[in-house]
Amino acid sequence: MQDPITEELFRNAIVALGDEMALTIYRAAYSGVLKNIMDYSTAICDSQGRLVAQGLSLPGHICSIPVALQSCLRHFGADIHEGDVLTMNDPYDGGMHLPDIFVFRPVFADGKPIAWAATICHHTDVGGRVPGSNASDSTEIYAEGLRIPPLKLHDRGVPNETLLRMIDRNVRLPARVMGDLRAQLAACEIAARGLADLLARHGAAGLRALMDATMAHSERLARHCLSELPDGEATFTDWIDDDQIDAGVPIKLVCTVRKQGEHMSFDWTGSSPQVKGAINNTWSYTAAASFTAAKSVLSVNMPNNDGVFRCIDVTVPAGTVTNGVLPAACAARGLTGFRAADCAFGALALLYPDRVFAASDGGNTGITIGGYDEERRPYIYVDFLSAAWGARPWADGLDCNTTMFANMASFSIEVIEAENPLEILDYGMVPDTGGPGRFRGGMSLARTWRMLAHEGILQVRADRHTHRPYGLHGGGPGTPSRNALLGESELAAKLTMTLKRGQVFRHELPGAGGWGNPLDRSLDLVAKDLRDGLVTIEGAARDYGVVAGGDPPIIDHAATHALRTQLRAKRKPAPIVAWRPLHDDN
Repeated sequence: MQDPITEELFRNAIVALGDEMALTIYRAAYSGVLKNIMDYSTAICDSQGRLVAQGLSLPGHICSIPVALQSCLRHFGADIHEGDVLTMNDPYDGGMHLPDIFVFRPVFADGKPIAWAATICHHTDVGGRVPGSNASDSTEIYAEGLRIPPLKLHDRGVPNETLLRMIDRNVRLPARVMGDLRAQLAACEIAARGLADLLARHGAAGLRALMDATMAHSERLARHCLSELPDGEATFTDWIDDDQIDAGVPIKLVCTVRKQGEHMSFDWTGSSPQVKGAINNTWSYTAAASFTAAKSVLSVNMPNNDGVFRCIDVTVPAGTVTNGVLPAACAARGLTGFRAADCAFGALALLYPDRVFAASDGGNTGITIGGYDEERRPYIYVDFLSAAWGARPWADGLDCNTTMFANMASFSIEVIEAENPLEILDYGMVPDTGGPGRFRGGMSLARTWRMLAHEGILQVRADRHTHRPYGLHGGGPGTPSRNALLGESELAAKLTMTLKRGQVFRHELPGAGGWGNPLDRSLDLVAKDLRDGLVTIEGAARDYGVVAGGDPPIIDHAATHALRTQLRAKRKPAPIVAWRPLHDDN
């Protein structure tokens, strides 16, 4: 056993190495979805494919890398050699959805792999029926793009030219895709050099022992934190609006959390069967939502690795929307994954009300616009918009911030316009959209695009249009999402359509849910929101019983006291969870 100081230094070194990999992709990537939105993750795994350290990237990838790597290890067994690099994206053989391509590179000691450098990146396009390969109205995976089983990208240091040509010929933007693959290889090279340094310092036996100790450290912390929480069981049900194919037919998500001693489990039994549309989850993405929710209620933020997984079980029945089977389409599975996180948080809110926030914006929202310009040159704009956190038991929800499960960045408007035939007309917060409460939910964001090319295919993966983000403990739900062609028509939450030159498309994300009785909200907080333009004078009166006027708005304290007294007398006892359909005003 190593001494505690050596173990602590190693834990910091291995986590820093994962972060250095992430920065390498950020600097070397070609596509906006990586270098601007940062939809990727990096990790170090041990020889068995267990997660040892994850770089500063996406919680949604928290267990996808070990699941995918272990699938590759089952395929290749002992047929792994120095200079090999493995790749795959098959959702039904360890992957998540086709745009997410994994790259794994082994690091050897004594002639055998001792560790793996691992990356996963969302690629701009992998072929299929629509630009971007992520439409929510595909009905089977065979329409979604190039499906790559576990294969060798490099074999003993020699690139697999057959596979590379196959990828090159099946994607719309091969230079961008190949550039991003090279960024993944560069990140793996950085990790290999760092692991070689650690191997030289500690030796093979020492490196194995330190990786085991790092995972055991997280396990001890996780078990300690779980032991602090009261035991119990709770079930929460949330609803996805529809899958775009069966429009208007709600899809049920059910999560049961059981906590006993040093153990917690998430059971998704009762969720709807897999659907025709492309929003079916894979097991690893539903599991990631479960682990993210569990870690959020623990008192210590221990490193993400296999040690945490050992005391949290996840049951996800096959053939459901939370764990689809062939030939289920899953390109837009992000929608269900984000909503699974809200559902898991909902169950935890019933058990630990002082630790869990209300529903976030229900996303992110996926926006893709792609096509060809007048010279037949392809363009594809892929964006993932996030707006807000739900209100917390101790503070407002965060405005203009990605949800906890996403951890993505905002796409630069200047880059969007420079790289695509699009004009951004506005991008900002929408007032009165955060769910009212003692602590209000985060405000919705909206963005408006004008099409400058002859035409392009617009795909939108959104939700929370009829089933709004829930509030907690008397807090109100957030506002619904909205899609519109300005000056023409309102649109459904999920859509695939042709956008013509000059047409203007606008998307408003949902507002996040509130926490606590809105009539208990501090007048100072309401006054600040009025000054900042986040709450209107009409919204303050309607949602908070606050009477204000003037420019800038000034609160009338006497009138506010009278109105709040009147509203309190009419207010019914509040349920723990406040949710209502869009058109229910009761």
